[in-house]
Amino acid sequence: MKFISVTKPGIIFGNIVTVSGGFFLGSRGRFDCALLFFTMLGMSLIIAAGCILNNYIDRDIDKLMERTKHRPTATGHISSAVAIVYAILLGIAGFAILYLKTNLLTVVVSLIGLFFYVVVYSLYLKRTSVYGTVVGAIAGAVPPVVGYCAVTNRFDIGAILLFLILALWQMPHFYAISIYRLTDYQAASIPVLPIRKGIDYTKKSMLIYILAFTVVSVMPSFFSYTGYFYFTAALVLGLIWFFLGLKGFKTNNDRAWARNMFLFSIINITILSFMMAVKQ
Repeated sequence: MKFISVTKPGIIFGNIVTVSGGFFLGSRGRFDCALLFFTMLGMSLIIAAGCILNNYIDRDIDKLMERTKHRPTATGHISSAVAIVYAILLGIAGFAILYLKTNLLTVVVSLIGLFFYVVVYSLYLKRTSVYGTVVGAIAGAVPPVVGYCAVTNRFDIGAILLFLILALWQMPHFYAISIYRLTDYQAASIPVLPIRKGIDYTKKSMLIYILAFTVVSVMPSFFSYTGYFYFTAALVLGLIWFFLGLKGFKTNNDRAWARNMFLFSIINITILSFMMAVKQ
């Protein structure tokens, strides 16, 4: 189980949902099931590699946080050497699958995402800057673009829209986590926005990002990638998320509110990803 848990299966699953969304958008109703399978498999292995490397890099601060102190790399149940080799093998397998079954553009986009997550975010900005969240959002916005490029072999307006949707979604999603897990981040001295600027400032920032996300999330319909059903779902979900955000200024339990915001963010992006398959 330790070799499974260190790959962060929950994160893999969440990212594969958005890979599917990008794939659906690029397919425009004509699905190649084999291509979808290999795209999801390749990206799952690459994401797993990135998560293992993140665990290896964060093994010292993971010991300080309640939710991460039992990770195998933090407890020593998986040694640093084993973790690195494990990550390299999974990464090579993932890139090989994408190269053989998709196209070179998909491989390059995947590599860029892995680089931003492991090197720019995990190795440097996560511990040193409040802007680490922004870089993490860039890495988190790559999976749907991978799904799209696997089908189209193009980086065009569809890929750009997918990137913006996921990047903007990531910000309030992570800010909700940072409020919900504030004591953990304080214990590990990670400079997230609620620590640097305060919870009230973070709530205002979340509303701005949710508004921007809602505007961008409906744009695929204006470019004829999706139809009225997707447009309606994106608009309604965005407005619900915004009004949930407004409730944060009246709550006397920031932690419970932030947890609800986090959970709804997952519901939101999951529904949108699957609605990208609907063309009417």
